[in-house]
Amino acid sequence: MAVVTFDASGFKGRYPEFALASNATLSACFDESGLYLSNTDASPVQDVTRRKLLLWMLTAHIATIGGILSADGKPLPVGRMSQASEGSVSASFEGVPPTPGTGAWFQQTQYGASFWQVTSSIRGFRYFANATRY
Repeated sequence: MAVVTFDASGFKGRYPEFALASNATLSACFDESGLYLSNTDASPVQDVTRRKLLLWMLTAHIATIGGILSADGKPLPVGRMSQASEGSVSASFEGVPPTPGTGAWFQQTQYGASFWQVTSSIRGFRYFANATRY
């Protein structure tokens, strides 16, 4: 069976900003990424090398939304910044937390936005006509 197994050192080499994240936490995010892109022989992405890159994008996206990149482990603000101040530091972000799996959900991080763009060809409708038999 052609599935991608998580390689923490390879992932951290590609995404060095996650160097301090635990391998177990990143592995859990990788497992969750399989909910959004099948990591089986039935995956719409049959090329295992390409599927690995896509699953890593999803892993980075899920990890970022989960707060793994922040110093205190809390989720980073997401969405479009609508207001900012400098004195006493203030920032406002607009947007309602989107539903997981939607375009808006993927657009919350650079990793998710990249995944969303790259996978546009597998999200569309595909029609395969049956061969006509005489």
